[in-house]
Amino acid sequence: MGDEALNVDYRPGPLVSQRRLGNMAFCGSDRNTSYSVATGVLENGCFVDALNLVPHVFLLFITFPILFIGWGSQSSKVQIHHNTWLHFPGHNLRWMLTFALLLVHVCEIAEGIVSDLYMTTPHLHLSLPAIMGFIAATTSLVYYHNIETSNFPKLLLALFIYWVLAFITKTIKLGKYWQHHVGIQHMRFCITALLVLLYGLLMAVEINVIRVRRYVFFANPQKVKPPEDLQDLGVRFLQPFVNLLSKATYWWMNPLIIGAHKRPIELRKIGKLPIAMRALTNYLRLKDAYEEQRTADKPVKAPSIWKSMYRAFGRPILLSSAFRYVADLLGFAGPLCISGIVKHLENGTTKVTANVTTNVTENMVANVTAMAANITVMTANITDNITAMTAKMTTNNTEGMHFGVYFLSSNELLQNTYVLAVLLFLALILQRTFLQASYYVTIETGINLRGALLAMIYNKILRLSTSNMSMGEMTLGQINNLVAIETNQLMWFLFLCPNLWAMPVQIIMGVILLYYLLGESALVGAAVIVLLAPVQYFIATKLASAQKSTLDYSTDRLKTTTEILRGIKLLKLYAWENIFCNSVEETRSKELTSLKTFALYTSMSIFMNAAIPIAAVLATFVTHAYLSQTKLTPSQAFASLALFHILVTPLFLLSTVVRFAVKALVSVQKLGEFLQSDEIGDDSWRNGDMAVSLESCRKHSGGTKAINRKQPLSYQLDSYEQSARRNLRPTDSEDAAVKVSNGSFSWGSNLSTLSEISIRIPAGQLTMIVGQVGCGKSSLLLAMLGEMQTTEGSVHWSKLPECEVTHEGNTSKNRYSVAYATQKSWLLNATVEDNITFGIPFNKQRYKAVIDACSLQPDIDLLPFGDQTEIGERGINLSGGQRQRICVARALYQNTNIVFLDDPFSALDIHLSDHLMQEGILKFLQDDKRTVVLVTHKLQYLIHADWIIAMKDGSVLREGTLKDIQNNDVELYEHWKTLMNRQDQELEKDEQDNQTVLERKTLRRAFYSREAKNQIDDEDEEEEEEEDEDDSLSTTTSRRSKIPWKVCWCYLSSGGFLMVAMMITFKLLKHSVMVAIDYWLAEWTSKEEDQKLSFVPVFSILCGAGIALCLITSLTVELMGLSAATSLHHNLLNKIIHAPIRFFDVTPLGQILNRFSADTNIIDQHIPPTLESLTRSTLLCLSAIGVIAYVKPTFLIALVPLIVAFYFIQKYFRVASKDLQDLDDSTQLPLLCHFSETAEGLTTIRAFRHEARFKQRMLELTDTNNTAYLFLSAANRWLEVRTDYLGAVIVLTAAISFFWYGDPDYKPRAAHVGLGLTYALTVTNYLNWVVRNLADLEVQMAAVKKVNSFLSTESENYEGSMDASQVPEDWPQQGEIKIQDLSVRYDPMLKPVLKHVNAYINPGQKVGICGRTGSGKSSLSLAFFNMVDMFEGEIIIDGIDICKLPLQTLRSRLSIILQDPILFSGTIRFNLDPERTCTDEGLWEALEIAQLKNMVKGLHGGLDAAVTEGGENFSVGQRQLFCLARAFVRKSSILIMDEATASIDMATENILQKVVMTAFADRTVVTIAHRVHTILTADLVIVMKRGNILEYDRPETLLEQEDGMFASFVRADM
Repeated sequence: MGDEALNVDYRPGPLVSQRRLGNMAFCGSDRNTSYSVATGVLENGCFVDALNLVPHVFLLFITFPILFIGWGSQSSKVQIHHNTWLHFPGHNLRWMLTFALLLVHVCEIAEGIVSDLYMTTPHLHLSLPAIMGFIAATTSLVYYHNIETSNFPKLLLALFIYWVLAFITKTIKLGKYWQHHVGIQHMRFCITALLVLLYGLLMAVEINVIRVRRYVFFANPQKVKPPEDLQDLGVRFLQPFVNLLSKATYWWMNPLIIGAHKRPIELRKIGKLPIAMRALTNYLRLKDAYEEQRTADKPVKAPSIWKSMYRAFGRPILLSSAFRYVADLLGFAGPLCISGIVKHLENGTTKVTANVTTNVTENMVANVTAMAANITVMTANITDNITAMTAKMTTNNTEGMHFGVYFLSSNELLQNTYVLAVLLFLALILQRTFLQASYYVTIETGINLRGALLAMIYNKILRLSTSNMSMGEMTLGQINNLVAIETNQLMWFLFLCPNLWAMPVQIIMGVILLYYLLGESALVGAAVIVLLAPVQYFIATKLASAQKSTLDYSTDRLKTTTEILRGIKLLKLYAWENIFCNSVEETRSKELTSLKTFALYTSMSIFMNAAIPIAAVLATFVTHAYLSQTKLTPSQAFASLALFHILVTPLFLLSTVVRFAVKALVSVQKLGEFLQSDEIGDDSWRNGDMAVSLESCRKHSGGTKAINRKQPLSYQLDSYEQSARRNLRPTDSEDAAVKVSNGSFSWGSNLSTLSEISIRIPAGQLTMIVGQVGCGKSSLLLAMLGEMQTTEGSVHWSKLPECEVTHEGNTSKNRYSVAYATQKSWLLNATVEDNITFGIPFNKQRYKAVIDACSLQPDIDLLPFGDQTEIGERGINLSGGQRQRICVARALYQNTNIVFLDDPFSALDIHLSDHLMQEGILKFLQDDKRTVVLVTHKLQYLIHADWIIAMKDGSVLREGTLKDIQNNDVELYEHWKTLMNRQDQELEKDEQDNQTVLERKTLRRAFYSREAKNQIDDEDEEEEEEEDEDDSLSTTTSRRSKIPWKVCWCYLSSGGFLMVAMMITFKLLKHSVMVAIDYWLAEWTSKEEDQKLSFVPVFSILCGAGIALCLITSLTVELMGLSAATSLHHNLLNKIIHAPIRFFDVTPLGQILNRFSADTNIIDQHIPPTLESLTRSTLLCLSAIGVIAYVKPTFLIALVPLIVAFYFIQKYFRVASKDLQDLDDSTQLPLLCHFSETAEGLTTIRAFRHEARFKQRMLELTDTNNTAYLFLSAANRWLEVRTDYLGAVIVLTAAISFFWYGDPDYKPRAAHVGLGLTYALTVTNYLNWVVRNLADLEVQMAAVKKVNSFLSTESENYEGSMDASQVPEDWPQQGEIKIQDLSVRYDPMLKPVLKHVNAYINPGQKVGICGRTGSGKSSLSLAFFNMVDMFEGEIIIDGIDICKLPLQTLRSRLSIILQDPILFSGTIRFNLDPERTCTDEGLWEALEIAQLKNMVKGLHGGLDAAVTEGGENFSVGQRQLFCLARAFVRKSSILIMDEATASIDMATENILQKVVMTAFADRTVVTIAHRVHTILTADLVIVMKRGNILEYDRPETLLEQEDGMFASFVRADM
């Protein structure tokens, strides 16, 4: 029987086609001995295979009930929050081994099916065990995952038994193969050996879990606690904790990304960072690596930052590089598989009928048993049609037979096109997974590095020596650059770092493969690519420099725009809008020229990227056609085409990477210099250990003396009585709080600033330090605080007396910290309350007392949200005095023993100073018995001092009580008295001009104009609010996922229709030509005989056209973007400059400036490249789908589900990405602000000893920003993994559809299949770019939308009903004004501010208008210029109704001097006469009248002397006089003065009044008075109340009416 069996072993040739479908047998029915066990059970191959089924069936049998009942998930021992789990030992290894197992099973299934084709009847045992193995391995993963989730390790026993059984059965099978001389040359032997190895390793993993967790065979199982991060519910970034599959596919991100669709992602939702990624953890790692390098033998040598970075973050970078190498090598599988598939199709190896694929689809649907049947049917079908294969088989017939079945070699397996297609699919999936993993690891490391560097820089800032900052060695700008630019440069370098060593390998591999495919001609193409790479680098450097110059111009433009918007009222009143508008347009045109260069280089870069592969392909194939003896085959052509596509990416990126590497070197050098700069000395001395007696603890009696304002100060000083005060001379028992002995201090240069200082600060008393400006008073405070370098001597701080440790039940005072108020006030970007409490617990009573002492309540009441209003750089601008009072309040509120106040009165007026001295210093601080050191110029307060230190030229002149000085140094005492007399005179002036009232007035005006802010605060917000009201999720959802087509259309239309049409036409043309090139290549290579003469010229022409079109399209997009940017900015500027003044009252300046800065920048530089990239990648994907559909139209049916999947992926991603991007942007600003704030307030933070709190805040801000950025990059990976997998499915679908054809005579052309597959491969690269660019474009279009919302503002009506030519040249000649029944309002929505006003002003009359705040005085002055809505009545000047005049004419014929003197940066000449109409003589005359001639003559350049921004280089008084000169230059017969003397001193005011009386004697002058005495000499006085005229007469007449309003004003002002 055995002999007979050998004869029936194998029937080659025709018998194959007679496979009997009916015989579905496990062991096949082609021989009688199939089921015979005569020679031994294990000698029957089929039985051995059946034995292999047992473990798989066992596992499925055991696990399915457990999984379905869900018993495992209920018995949870450790509750861990959300879907992160406690991993069992060897978790990752298990996942990797199981993945490998699944891959090997796939190979086993393929091998089984292909081997079966060589048999006469179907043999199920060849593939069924493999299929069951695949199912079992998948089940093992699901099962393990569920057990791990529920933390119930006992159930792992089932898996352990499975691995053991599988290992045993596979080992038996391997042993039998070896016995029968089946060796490594056979595919099935290798697969079995691999399976034995994998099962063995998995068994070892399982044993390890038992060993570590002791869940079975041990008495006491081990208790496990989840990691700290997982116990913290705030940690939402789960990448480090989830299993390998979720890690690779970012599955854990699904809830976040899909949830974003319903409601926006907020900071709360993204939670905290895991501990390992927090800035503190990484800072410690980097710092240790940095400090380790400081060795004992080389303490001076600066540690290398590169080395530290490598030691701290080298491992993840190496891991990422390993992933990258694997991905790059897998990337070459694509071209090789294409080559294999096309080669087989050329040789006509495979010809398969339609029912194969029908069966394939059925297989997927059917269950396991049906699958077995189907496979048999399928194999039968395939075999029916194998004819060519048979010939080949006959040759190998007997050498492949063992156990009565055929054994394949690996070569035979790879000759099946289906196998190659599946292989291509798997290679793509793996390549993309590894690539994304590599990206993720580098990004996470980059973010960790940035966090560490920021913490390192911040720590250094807190220790920077003050001299570095004040001597200008370290500017704020440098520090901000370190934070904002250098750390980001290093982060980006780290992102791109693995490319540095991965790319050369990729390029070399590519060239080797090309050489293998095409021989010498491949080197020509490679040479083209390599030679053009330096050109790309050159373009990249040019791009960077163009960007820099653009930035400079846009900064200039912004500066000018800001000035214009700040002085917009003046410009409108003087009709100078167009002049200034042109100056902005001038700067803008320079910026646009620079942008053109930028656009040119950008398009060159895009062009190079697209043209290089075309040029390389052209060079290669043409060379091959003429040099090579062999004909170019489709398999060679398309495999090399795919290789060229792979090669271009690294070369394009290489220039970017090199550029970043260069930048990183510079950044590291800057960082190194910064970290090596001088630090402040160690201040351990501040907690000195001086024995203090308890004397000073006794409560002192004796009250404080009230300040008497009515007597001269010098008198007060004399009548000062010693007796009323406590005993002031510090006795020896009463010790000093601070003592300086023989101190010399310097600011870092060798010259000492303070020398021979020996002073003592008595504890619990008030010490005053006085002296001239610049004599070293502030330096002395800083020296005591340890901010200066001590060159000799010492500073000693005493300890606290025991009895003061707890003070009236308050928390104990912190002896190390000093409450310090600097001269230049320093505020945090926080609420008023936070600025005052400064990190100390809030105590209502104390807070109230402090606010009252500093008279802050009236100011707080003016703020929109009271003391919860944000102030500081990003908040509301307060005046100097308000800022200073908040700083003093902070020092008072702190519960410290010692208070240093550095000139707290400098920005305050006299009333506030007195109040602060009385309530704050004498009462609040002294009652608390705190030691106070006060630096001041106000000598009148000396009478309150317990101890006085007088300084001169950096040393102490005198020290002692006032009595001591009066007795011992009469000269100094007398000097002080004369100074005080002078101060007395100033006082009188000062009392008339109450500066605080003014400050509050400006503040109120700022907010009055914001009343309507809620209505117009950015239109987007308005929309969002409306949506919130009808909080139906559907509306928000649809709005959030819609692409803003309207805005896109608006952008394109502002680019010009011609440009848009050109762009679209050339884009379509270019992509058509690209497809034509490849199609022509397919035609050329598929011709039997070599016809190069007819094909090469056309090919060359097409390639040339393609290269030319690449250049044209990239240029048209950039030019279209430029023209859109030009027109949008031009329209925006014109709209805003010509908007009515009301618009500026209700729109915050910051919001308008944002349109000109951030939004314009996005429109200028970011939208064009995004648009280019989007259109290119979309068209590439579409052309690829078109080509595949052309080769095989049925592919489109399979495409439908893929398109649906793609639609949902992009829809969810776009919404989430936008939210995360907003979060990233909004968390970055506070971080940068915190750094600059800290650098500005260093001395304060260190004096208060709040370094730790600020560090903590910085770490929180860094972590928040890093969290947002991490989530954003994880979302990008989420998208890319999904689109990459979709791309891989498209490749697989395309490949299978190519081999499946209905008509038996139809055979696909090999060249067309190659073409289709090459295109399918490009889809994987471009799908995610389509979505990413779409998301970016959506975010960027918001800028267009915001600019657009301003374009709809109404302009002022500049025309008027009269023509400018009808107005007489010299109008208004007389200056006669008639006001008839005038009613005025600011806006049709608002109430009128003037109601039915009537008045008549004779030519040349001097008129004064007065009234309380809000009575309508200023509105009347604006009405003369038609700046407000005059809805009733009229103003007639010299016989012409001003409403009929064109605005330009009206405003250019009148003059006005405003309350706030406004000057623009430029020259004095430009400020006086921007229109350039006046001669130099005229200008000098105007300056002489304004008493400025001598001052201007003394300046460098005279009339052309520079005026800085806002005229800061002149005093307020001088600026006001310039405005007077400006009014005089315009020889107008009517002058209006709107509270022009409110903000100037008496002297300047007198000049002004005199000039008005003489120079303007013949002109009509209308004065709106802030102080009534300025209008007592007027010809006519108008008193206003609530928009009506109350009194109207000569001042003398009005004064006679005792009960009149004017009379009461004058009495109040006396």
